[in-house]
Amino acid sequence: MLRKILLLFGLISSIGTAQGGAYEDILAAAGRGDSSVVANLIQRGMDPNTADPTGTTLLMIASRTGNLPLVETLLAQRAGVNRRNQFGDTALMVAALKGHLGVAKRLIEAGAEVEHEGWTALHYSVFGGSREVSAMLIEQGADVDARAPNGMTALMLAARLANLDLVRLLVEADADWGLTDYDGVTARGIALRLGHTEVADYLKDIEAAR
Repeated sequence: MLRKILLLFGLISSIGTAQGGAYEDILAAAGRGDSSVVANLIQRGMDPNTADPTGTTLLMIASRTGNLPLVETLLAQRAGVNRRNQFGDTALMVAALKGHLGVAKRLIEAGAEVEHEGWTALHYSVFGGSREVSAMLIEQGADVDARAPNGMTALMLAARLANLDLVRLLVEADADWGLTDYDGVTARGIALRLGHTEVADYLKDIEAAR
């Protein structure tokens, strides 16, 4: 009886070790963009929604690195497109931050939420400086005046970063340049405070014209 118990314990331990190894393997494969290894491990029983200790899923890793083939592989395995990690990030948000237009489009096609509470993909694309992704998100219905948890809109963020190209894009998309942050400062005020005169002058001309 004791021998059977020890053998059973050994079997359970080996299964646990194998699963632990597979967990590390699939995360590593996703990180280096090895779609075939990821697909093989999922076929062998790994969860397509496997995540690292921060809750960052395989799909988020693929989206962050701009690996469209891996994104396609994971979506085909029904990976959760709107899952969030412990920082509140989604796959779409990290793709937007890194400026991966093709991945961002594919995620939206698969049902990724463009608009939600808190930081949005548009905030992230502006922070990342991607005009292409920002324009696409606006076309997909992103709220240009949505407030981030710190009270800033995408326009305020673009002004803070002195990104005149994105400031123009957002103004042309009817972003409200009269809104203020939680300190009562407009996008133009933010630009002035930081010495971004080109952005401040543009917004001044917009205000004067309207």
